[in-house]
Amino acid sequence: MARILVVEDDPEMAELLTRGLREEGYEVAEARDGTTGLMEAVEGGFAAAAVDVMLPGLDGFEFCRQLRMRGSRLPVLLLTARDAVEDRVHGLDSGADDYLVKPFAFAELSARIRALVRRDAQEPKVRVVVGELELDAATLRARIGGEPVALSAREFALARLFATHPGAALDRSAILEEVWGTTRHIDPNVVDQYVRYLRRKLDPARVGFTIETVRGVGYRLEVPGA
Repeated sequence: MARILVVEDDPEMAELLTRGLREEGYEVAEARDGTTGLMEAVEGGFAAAAVDVMLPGLDGFEFCRQLRMRGSRLPVLLLTARDAVEDRVHGLDSGADDYLVKPFAFAELSARIRALVRRDAQEPKVRVVVGELELDAATLRARIGGEPVALSAREFALARLFATHPGAALDRSAILEEVWGTTRHIDPNVVDQYVRYLRRKLDPARVGFTIETVRGVGYRLEVPGA
């Protein structure tokens, strides 16, 4: 039975989410503030977390940021009444996997939780090596030729996507789905921005490959001689 963490300070909303998720067959643990929720999440054992943005202690954005800083890959669905584009982008950039605006139908929340749990279960928990780049998915650590390189959680996920699909042309929509968890309310140009970040950190002379632009499609990782 998959365990879901619900971090919500509103008692009525917390009860609604907990009851609904239990009826869906999940085991549910609750936290009423961001600090307690983070402690629960770091201890592990959860398949996904539904986290309100406006929380006492740590807000949902800081919850996600600190969770990723601690190396956790727990899938997080942020819940918020704030529907401005910049808020959604901020949430995703903080390390959230998906973003749901209140009020919402429980059926939609349930579907998104199922998608996060399924994706996490299917994702191989392995070390990925391409060229001189080594990516450790368990710790979110990256190395080039054995030397550590600092990548944000989003940069790491993007690098890992390319590394697990060498030679394949990946379009922006596919990249958004895999790295950001959704294409909703996100400008596809954010992919170009993060590819630029990644290229700056992954010098082709050091890593032994390049991330090429595929005009009209997206990007492809090219390993010379492959």
